[in-house]
Amino acid sequence: MKTLLLNVKGWLYRLSSKSYLNRKIVLCYDLFFSLVCCFVSLWKTSTAPSSSFFYWKPLFIIAMLCINLLGFLFLSLRLKTYRQIFRYSSMRVLRYGVLLVFYTSLISMLCATLILIGVGRSIVVQEILFFGFFYFILEFSLFVLGRYLLISLARWVLQNRFTRLQTKKKILVYGVQENSVALSRQLKNNTEYSVVGFCTRDKEKSNYQVDGLPIFCIHGEKDLEQLAESYSLDGIVFPAECDFLHERTGFIYLCESINLHTYLMPTMSECSTLKVASASIQRIRIEDLLMRDEIKSAREEVCKELTGKVVLVTGAAGSIGSELVKQIAKLNCVKRLVLFDNAETPLHNIRLHLEKEYPSLALDPIVGDVRSQSRLRYLFERFHPEIVLHAAAYKHVPLMEENPCESVLVNVIGTKNIADLCLAYNVEKMVMISTDKAVNPTNVMGASKRAAEIYVQSLGRLIATGVRPEKTIFVTTRFGNVLGSQGSVIELFRRQIAEGGPITVTDPEVERYFMSIPEACSLILQASTLATQAQIFVFDMGEKHKIVDLAKNMIRLAGFEPDKDIKIVYTGLRPGEKLYEEVLASKENVDATTIDKIKIAKIRPMEYSEIIDKYDQLLTLSKRVEILQTVKVLKELVPEYKSAHSQFEALDKVSKPNLI
Repeated sequence: MKTLLLNVKGWLYRLSSKSYLNRKIVLCYDLFFSLVCCFVSLWKTSTAPSSSFFYWKPLFIIAMLCINLLGFLFLSLRLKTYRQIFRYSSMRVLRYGVLLVFYTSLISMLCATLILIGVGRSIVVQEILFFGFFYFILEFSLFVLGRYLLISLARWVLQNRFTRLQTKKKILVYGVQENSVALSRQLKNNTEYSVVGFCTRDKEKSNYQVDGLPIFCIHGEKDLEQLAESYSLDGIVFPAECDFLHERTGFIYLCESINLHTYLMPTMSECSTLKVASASIQRIRIEDLLMRDEIKSAREEVCKELTGKVVLVTGAAGSIGSELVKQIAKLNCVKRLVLFDNAETPLHNIRLHLEKEYPSLALDPIVGDVRSQSRLRYLFERFHPEIVLHAAAYKHVPLMEENPCESVLVNVIGTKNIADLCLAYNVEKMVMISTDKAVNPTNVMGASKRAAEIYVQSLGRLIATGVRPEKTIFVTTRFGNVLGSQGSVIELFRRQIAEGGPITVTDPEVERYFMSIPEACSLILQASTLATQAQIFVFDMGEKHKIVDLAKNMIRLAGFEPDKDIKIVYTGLRPGEKLYEEVLASKENVDATTIDKIKIAKIRPMEYSEIIDKYDQLLTLSKRVEILQTVKVLKELVPEYKSAHSQFEALDKVSKPNLI
C-alpha cells in the first residue's frame, strides 16, 4: 500500500508539473462542450411554448449533433483555438473564440433550416434564431469564459509554481529541524531549486507534513531509489555542515550511487536573502566529507599581531602561501604586504586577485628565489619586514627523492638564508611552515624540512640563552596533507576520473591525514600569536583516511561504481614513501595551548655550534650536485632519517634512530 500511494503521489506530481496542456486534450474539451451546448439548445427550443418543430426527434438530434461536431472541428482546425499555451495567452484569444462560436451557430442554424425544408416542414424564424442565440450564449459561457479561466489558472498555477520545474532542480531538504524549514522557505520561489519535501531517517516523522510539504522517511536504498524515481528528484540538500558530516559515511555515497546529487548550504540565517541562499548551495565534494568541526578563528588576536606591520610571505604564489596572503589581506590591518616567489605567472595571478578584491592594500609582489642571498638581502633592505611567513619549499616526495640536492638548496639553505636575514634585520617573528613528514623522515624532502627546523630552532636557542642579543622569535608549524594543494592526490584522482580511469593508488593500506588549506592557514596565523620563544607547533589533523577509500568515495561522488565503471590500480609505494603517516602529536610529547587544535612539540634541543658545520657542508655539496655525499651529511644532521624504498637505504646505519 505504501508503494502504491508513493507511486500515485509521484504520478500526480509529474502531471501537475507539466508546463503546458496537451492540445489534443484541449480540442476534446472544446468538442465535448460544443455537443453539450448543441443538445441543450435543441432541447430548450423543442420544449418552448407553442413549438411547432420536431427538434426532439431522434434522427433530427443525431443529424444536428453530427453537423455541429463536424462544423466545430473544421473551424477549430482553421482558427487553431486549441493550440494556445495558456500561460502565455492574452485576451486576444477571445476574438478567435467569438468567431468560432458565431460561425458554428450560423452553420447549425443554416443546417437546421435546410433539414426542415427538406422534410417539408414550415420554417419559424423566431425558433431558428432562438436555437442559434441559446447555443451561442451557452458556448460563449463554456468556451470563451472557460478559456479565460484557463488562462488565469495557467498563469497562476503553471507560471508561478510549475513552469520552471523542468529547468529547476527538484530537491529534498534533509531533516525537519528549524534550519531545514528555514531553508525550504528561502528556496520556495527561487529560479534554481524546487523543494519537493523533507527527508529523514526518523520513522516517527514519516507521513507528516511541514510547512505544507511532505516528510519522507528513508529506511534504505530501496526507499531512496523509489522516492527519486517517483518524484524525478535531482538531489538532496543539507542545511548545515553537521547534518552532512553525520551522514558522510554512508547516506551521501548512497545518494551519489543512484545519481542523486548531494548539496550543502554552508551557512544559514533567517535574515539571509533569497539570492544569497540560492547562490550558497553547492555540490558536496570529497573535500567537504573530509572536513572537521568548524575552526573558531582568533581574528582579533591575529589582527593585534599584524596591525601596522610590514608582512613578508615567501612562496606567496603556492597553495599555502596564496591562502595566507588572502587571509591576511582580508584582515585589512597590515601596513604593507610583500609577496615573494619565483613562479612568475602564479605570482601575477595572485597579485591581480588581491588588487581587485582589496584595492586599498599596500602590495608589493617580488620575483626571486630563496636560494639567492643577494636577492633576499635586497628584499629585506628595501622593505624591512617585521613579520616573515616562510612558505617557500619543495614538497613533492618522489620528485625530491630524485633531486636531493635541489631539495636541500631550497628547503634547508633557503630557510637558513631567510632565518639569517631575519636576525640581521631585527625581524620580530619568523614563522616557518614545515610538514609532518619531518617526523622520523623516510625521504629526502622530509629530512630537508627537519634540517630546516633544526636550524631555525638552534637560532632561537641562541637568543633564549643570551648568546645573541636579537629578539627575533622563530616559530615552526607542522601539519600534514592539505586538500586542494598543487599536486594533491585529490586533484590527481579528479583528473583520472574525468579521463575514465584507472585511478592509481600506491598501496591498499596507505593512510594519510588531511586538512583544508583555509584551516591550515588559519591555524598558522593563530599559532604565530601564541609564540613567545622559539617553538614548534603541531596541528591536530583529526582522523586518518585510507587513500583507497578516498578513491572509491570520489568515484561514487562522480556517479560511478568503483572497480566496475572506473578501475583502481595499485602501483606500489614510491621511493621515500611511508605506508602510514605518524601521528604528529600525542599526550607524551606535546604541551597544550589555549587553542585546542594547536599543541607545542617537545623536541630534542640542538646547539648551533654543533651543527653549523653541517649546513656549510650541505651548501657546498648540493651546489656541486654531489648527491650521495649530500644525502649522507643530511642523515648525519638528522639521525632519525631512515630511507624507505629508496636508493639511499644503503647509507643508513644499523643503529636505532633517536625519535624526536
